[in-house]
Amino acid sequence: MYVIALTTLRGYLRDKIAWSVLLVAILFCGVPFTASLSMRQVTELSLTLSLSLVSFVLLVLSVFFGGTSLWKDIERRYTFSVISLPISRSKYLLGKFFGTAAFLTLITLFLIPVALAAVYVASHINPPDRPVLWATVLICIGFDLMKYILLVACAFLFSTVSTSFFLPIFGAILTFFAGSMSQQVFDYIHSDAARALSPTTKLVATFVYYVIPNFSAFNLNLNAVYALPLSLQGVLLTASYFVAGVSLLLALACLLFNRREMN
Repeated sequence: MYVIALTTLRGYLRDKIAWSVLLVAILFCGVPFTASLSMRQVTELSLTLSLSLVSFVLLVLSVFFGGTSLWKDIERRYTFSVISLPISRSKYLLGKFFGTAAFLTLITLFLIPVALAAVYVASHINPPDRPVLWATVLICIGFDLMKYILLVACAFLFSTVSTSFFLPIFGAILTFFAGSMSQQVFDYIHSDAARALSPTTKLVATFVYYVIPNFSAFNLNLNAVYALPLSLQGVLLTASYFVAGVSLLLALACLLFNRREMN
């Protein structure tokens, strides 16, 4: 499994598409200038722009590589030669996943100093009313990384039952947007404003809320931008949710991949 993960990581590092997406990092150079146009909330705007750019890069990479990594190997029949070796399908799948997760982690480690440098410059151009909580910013980016690793697990699950890249890629995109809005929908249907909704609609919405990953739980942007304190219990609970969610998705993916017929 370690060899599969390392081979996957090396393949990503040689992929021109991955590094072309990283050209977005050049936009960080314009963050201080763009934020200075705000006049009043320069640091807050620079934090918002920097965190959004990091999130955008991770989203593109997680959807593309998470949705095509396994499918490419099956399409090129590389999988057939690998599973003929003394390695189980589960270990092969997990190796591909951990290689993808390691690649996203390396990209995040590359983007962190670039993003922090942009915020640092902006905060010195116009000193903020409240200090920047750098630890909170780092935790926010770390939870963003968790969110997209969880999205990769969803894409791998779709890949185990798909014969093309359409389901993994578009399934991951739809799951991401649905999971990002599920909390708001759940809060709405359980509020007084949703009295007119039928019980069936509420039941279906509640079922979907518990089935798809809740990506909004990993969004700590408000805490990072406005220097709001983090809840230790909330952080630990979200981290536990990440571990449980990834484990469940990978277990289901391994089960389906083991039962898949390779023609």
